[in-house]
Amino acid sequence: MIKEGVFMVLSYENLIKNHPCFTQGVKNNKGRVHLPVSFGCNIFCNFCKRDINDSENRPGVARGIITPEEAVEVVRRAILLCSDITVAGVAGPGDSLATPYALETFRMIKKEFPHLIKCMSTNGLLLPKFADEIIEVGIDSLTVTVNSIDTKIQAQISEKIIYQGKSYTGEEAAEILIHNQLAGIKQVAKAGITVKVNTVLIPEINGEHIKKLAKTVAEHGAKLYNIIPLIPQHKLSWCSVPTCHQISRSRAEAEAYINVFRHCQRCRADAAGIPGGKDVSKLLYLRPVQLENTFSHG
Repeated sequence: MIKEGVFMVLSYENLIKNHPCFTQGVKNNKGRVHLPVSFGCNIFCNFCKRDINDSENRPGVARGIITPEEAVEVVRRAILLCSDITVAGVAGPGDSLATPYALETFRMIKKEFPHLIKCMSTNGLLLPKFADEIIEVGIDSLTVTVNSIDTKIQAQISEKIIYQGKSYTGEEAAEILIHNQLAGIKQVAKAGITVKVNTVLIPEINGEHIKKLAKTVAEHGAKLYNIIPLIPQHKLSWCSVPTCHQISRSRAEAEAYINVFRHCQRCRADAAGIPGGKDVSKLLYLRPVQLENTFSHG
């Protein structure tokens, strides 16, 4: 553990040893539980299709939404079902900072399960606003999805954002998003929190941008870089799935500047158990919520 002010955060070295995603899951017998408490989102990404179902294995999908109080009960049950769980995480199905529920959940988990690694994912739009709170609640690992640092490219990936009560589109939206992502990464990383950056590789849009992107996020304090192959859907259904060669080339370009994460399984927002091994997710979640009453932007 390392100390930043009065807060204790898990060191990068210990995180690598104990986080199931970083340690390649089943080979190291570490588990995680994702808590789907975050339903709202403030970005309209052209590749994103959130859903409530029990069949798709991809980000943005859960069986239902739960409250922070229910999330604590889910963690209790998850540990009973899989004693190897070392991480409690929030990865949607919306953005973790677009609503207050993720940070509320982590406060409760910190109190009852202080031994668990706390892991959160965000698009980073509100990261500067909530950076101090993220540090205060003791997040150990933060993943920020950054798909471009070029406003022209980003404008093709996200249709618009909702920021401070206003709607922004095109390059204006991209400029706000990119600025906040990089500023937030720098602030959180400075506190000793391990920052991993996810980039959705879209060959037709940001395929030639990875080298510059990886260099920039590393300069702002990110420790790990994860290239996620696009799942062509929603408004980017016309794009192609990255080939193995394109993924390998992008990873090699990024690796000149930052450690590259190579075994992402694109988990659901309610995944639980050991990645690639024991799955206990279907035994955990308490009540489904209808899609039309759940998802929102704003």
